[in-house]
Formats: sequence, structure tokens, C-alpha cells
Amino acid sequence: MIGKILGNRYEIVEKIGGGGMAVVYKAKCNLLNRFVAVKILRGEFTNDKDLIDKFKRESQAAASLSHPNVVNIYDVGESEEIYYIVMEYVAGKTLKELIKEKGKLANEEIVDVSRQIAFALRHAHHNHIIHRDIKPHNILVTADHRAKVTDFGIALAATSSTITNAGSVIGSVHYFSPEQARGGYTDEKSDLYSLGITMYEMATGRVPFEGDSPISVALKHIQEKPTKPSQLNPEISKTLEDIILKLMTKEQSARYQNTEELLEDLSRLKNNPNANVVYHGKISEEDSPTQIIPAISDEDLKKNKKEEAPEVSEKKKKKKVKKSVVFSAVFAALILALAFTFGFYYFGGFLGTPEVEVPAFVGLSREEAVALADELKLGLNIKEKYSSEVELDHVISQNPDEGMKVKEGFNIQLLISQGVKQVEVPDLVFKDELDVPYILRNANLVEGEKELEFSDLPAGQVIRQNPRAGAEVPQDSSVDVVISKGPEKVIFLMPNLVGRDLDAVRRTLDQLKLIEGPIKEEYSDEYDVNEVISQSIPAATEVEENTVINLVVSKGPKIEEQPQQPVAPPTTETPAQGDNGNGEGDGDSGEEDEENTVTKTSKSVTIKLDSYSGVIKLDIYLITSTGKKLVHSKLHDIEKDGKRAIFNMTGSGKQTLEIYVNGHLHGEPVVINF
Repeated sequence: MIGKILGNRYEIVEKIGGGGMAVVYKAKCNLLNRFVAVKILRGEFTNDKDLIDKFKRESQAAASLSHPNVVNIYDVGESEEIYYIVMEYVAGKTLKELIKEKGKLANEEIVDVSRQIAFALRHAHHNHIIHRDIKPHNILVTADHRAKVTDFGIALAATSSTITNAGSVIGSVHYFSPEQARGGYTDEKSDLYSLGITMYEMATGRVPFEGDSPISVALKHIQEKPTKPSQLNPEISKTLEDIILKLMTKEQSARYQNTEELLEDLSRLKNNPNANVVYHGKISEEDSPTQIIPAISDEDLKKNKKEEAPEVSEKKKKKKVKKSVVFSAVFAALILALAFTFGFYYFGGFLGTPEVEVPAFVGLSREEAVALADELKLGLNIKEKYSSEVELDHVISQNPDEGMKVKEGFNIQLLISQGVKQVEVPDLVFKDELDVPYILRNANLVEGEKELEFSDLPAGQVIRQNPRAGAEVPQDSSVDVVISKGPEKVIFLMPNLVGRDLDAVRRTLDQLKLIEGPIKEEYSDEYDVNEVISQSIPAATEVEENTVINLVVSKGPKIEEQPQQPVAPPTTETPAQGDNGNGEGDGDSGEEDEENTVTKTSKSVTIKLDSYSGVIKLDIYLITSTGKKLVHSKLHDIEKDGKRAIFNMTGSGKQTLEIYVNGHLHGEPVVINF
């Protein structure tokens, strides 16, 4: 499979995992140039319609979810009878691997990971998806401690509260709920049971129930109580243990009813390690009928109850007690009940004790409530609760209500405000805009005003936030953010650079924040040396900042080599007008004669530039009887063109050149004899 390309897009790189139904590979998406995870149904199942349907159901279930704590589904496909799902590639470890490495996790780490799993389950449950296979193997933990739930392979859309599987037990035997083991109905509380088992393993390093076979483990889920986590890990907090045990209650109605309740307790524990949660323990009612499934047969249950048979026999024998003994026992019980009731009221101070009308405690301060209770000889049982509506240390509610009659000494239940709960503002800067609502929700905060602003940061990233990261603010406060719109694009009309000197053009490009591209030099009879002949973007065209502009610059007119002319032979004719008789003219005609008769040749001049670096400007002037004439001008890159510059010149006779570097005379004048 390694090297195979699926869907003309996903190139398989390596195997990274596998399960009972599928194998997971790391793959390269050649279209978006990123790594992804590809889950491929095992070959032996490609002819099994039920398994293919289950495989497709996974993609349909997970594809409807979009949450930071859920592994995203990107694509689904089929190629040459290969069924595959493309999902987010998460670089990290499974929670199972993390537990094996550490043995036991710290309380804070258990709470943090559990909250993230609960957030993922809340999102799934809100979308009517029940995972049904929550276990450490299906939780991925990244390097930055973000937990992501994966593998919705046996998830079902919860169209009703009852999901029955008559064929086989669904889920992993060490983690599934008692109702799954019985083939009863499963709902979101079944996922919470599995989360409780996962938290138990995080806290103790082991699963609560072990057995020689899957059936024996399933029976323990139904019938046995787990060893308390504190007996295996004395460092676990009492509150965290209560949460785990409440999640693992056999009866669905005794567990947390939804993820909201669980998150409330986990958040309370995160902010206050000594917080208390309500745990009522086991209730006796069964809230789902026992259904026989192949994994646990009648014989399995009968074998498990063989040890109870003697006890049942003893109970039957006891029913044969004489009727007189039964009547005596009933009569004695009635007497004891009457005595107990009398004693309860007598010793409790209810007989003969004056009655008191319960006053209004709601709205009073703690000190005022205590003083009023002492005055009326009433007891107080005080509990506290965070409240954003009632002032700190003031009574939120009371029980019994105002106006009811009670005996002196009766304990009044008061709920007193702890004020608004303070939470720490998370750091949002550089975070993606889409992640902000989830990060704030995890911190019990809400998203406030959102502004957009141009920035060098990529579009969609947070530039600033208010309040700042680390600040303590009341719970449910809003946090304002400023989001980057990306760099601002400045558009203007391209100026005309043609005919302007190169130095002046460079200053213009720098002022307009345009980038100078490669410069090409050409001979020109129309433009002087160093003047721009053409520009890559025409004048008056709209252009953005940081656009590259290519230029063509003049080298001046091209000097053509003159063909060699023979010198005219001496003549015996009478000297022409203006000739002094010695062959020396005294006017222009003599000079023209000389130009017409002198042969021009070409010579090279090598200019040494050892003392310079970078890009220099090189100008060469010809010294004539009328002054200086610029015959060569160019930019010379020492690093690129070397420390030597060669200048070819065509002429005749004796010529003198002056060489200038960056406007300064370079060395002595150069004399060339042609």
C-alpha cells in the first residue's frame, strides 16, 4: 500500500496504526501539499456489506462534527474496491500510550484531558451522535496538550433514546457500559460511563475490571463494584474520585444526565481542587430491561449465580416459620416503631417546644442572617454558591420559605453567594479566529466585540485582545479581539520613468515602495547614457506596492568601427588654398583631410577596481580640445562582475581618458596611442 495514490491525490507514506476494521496510514495530499491520515477498510471486509455500511456510517457521523477536540474528516472515497476516509493528521500520542508512559496522571492533567473529551462529547451529543467507543486508544493528545476524539466507527445517530443491537456487543469490552453489555438501550450517558472508565485508568494506570474472557469482563461491568481509585492511587482528590464513581454508576439514571452537568463539576474542580460534588451512590432501580445478546448468554449468567443458590435455598426455608412467630415479630416491630417515633420527637425537642415563624433571610448579609437566627433561636445550615446576580456574602435562597412555622432550634437551609466567579483570561494573540469561541468557552468566557484591522499577520489571526491574557475577570465576561485582515494593499498609478536618469528613477521607486527588478542595457541614439528607455509596467497603469519593475537603460549610441582607409600618396600639385606649402593646413579643410586619411583602430582599456565593493557607478570621459565628452557609463557589481572592468575604444592617434568611480576621479588619466 505504501506509495499508492488514492483518488489521484493522496499518496500513502507510512502505516501509523490499525484496528479491527481498518488500517490507518499517513499520507501526503498532493493537491493541498499537507499530511493527512487515511483510514482504509481491511481487504477481508470489502465484500461484507454490513461492515462497509458501518465504515461509511463513521464518515457520515464524524463529517457532521466540527470542533477543536474532534478529529476532522476531510474526504471519503472508494478506489479499486478500496474504501477510505481522509481525516486530519494529528501529530501526537494516544492517551493509552501516555498512560503507559506515565503510569498514573496527575489530578490537574486528568481534569484537563477529561474536560476536553467532555467538550467533544457535548458537541457530538448536541448533533445527536453517540460515540459508543470512548477509550484511551481513541483519544489523541498533541504536543500542546490538546485532546482530540477520533474513531466514530461504531457511532450511531441517536434518532431515539433506544439503540438495540441484537447481533453482538458493540464497543470495547473493558470500557463499554453495562447497558451495552446487556444489549439494552444506549444514550449519551453510555458515553459518559466509558469516559468514567477512561478517567479511572488515567488515575490508577489500570482498568477497573479484568477477566479471562470478554464475557467475564462484561459480567463484571453489570454486577461488580470497582475498587475505589483512592485505594490504588492515594494522591487522587476526593472530589475527582466522586466524579469518576458517579460516571461509573451501573444505573444510567444515577449517572450524570448529560455532559453539561459533568462539565460544571469538572470546571468547579479545575478552579477549586477542594470543591465538593454531589454523589448519591447507587440506586436500586434498573432503568433498562436485560436483553440477551450472544456475547453474554443465559448460561453465562447462570454460571455466575451458582454461588448464590445456597442462599436462595436458605431463604425458602426461612419462609416456613410458624405463623405465631411471624405475628409476634410484627407486633414487636410496631411497638419498636412507636417507641422510635416518640423518642425522635422527644429527644429532638419537638414536643413542647415553642414554634417560630421563619423570617425572610433572602437578601440579608451573612452577618445579618446569623444575628437574626440567633435572635429567633434557629439553627443555620449554610452552603455557598457563585452568583452573578446576588452580592457577595448575601443570601440567595432559603428553605423553609418565609412565613412557615418551625420549632425553636430548627435548622434553616441558607444558600449564600460567593460573588461572581473569577476566571483567568486565556492568551488569544496569534490564535486563529475560528478557534477563539471554543477557547473562550473552555475558559467559561464569551466572545465580545470583534474588529478587523490590516496587519502583517496572516488574515484571520488575532492581533490584540481586551482584557489581556492572564487577567482575572468574572466568569461569563466578554473578551474583545482585533482580527487581522492581512497586509493592506496600496494601489496607485504607475509614473512615467522613460527618459529619466537611472538614479532619479531609483529614488522614485523607493519612495513608492516599488521593487527594482533586473536592469537591461541597450544602445540608443535617442536616449543618453544611463537614461531609462522603457519600463515593464506602462505609465498610468494601476499598480500595488511591492510590485517588481523591470527597466531597460541606455548605453548611449553605438560606435561603429570604421573600415581601414589607405593614406593618400603625396602629390606634386600646387598646394590648395590655405596650404602653407609644407602640408600643414591653416583651416578646417586640413582637419577634414586628416580625418579622411587617418586609419581608426580599436583598443581595450582594463580598469582595476580592487579597492571597491558592492555596486559602483563607472563613468569614462574622452578629453578633447573642446572639453570632456562622456563615452561610457554603467553600474558595475564588484561581487558579480569582478574587480576588473574592460572598456573597448575605437579611435586614431593619441587619445586621453579620465575614469570616474561614483563621481570621483579614479587614478591618473589614461593615454591611448592608436
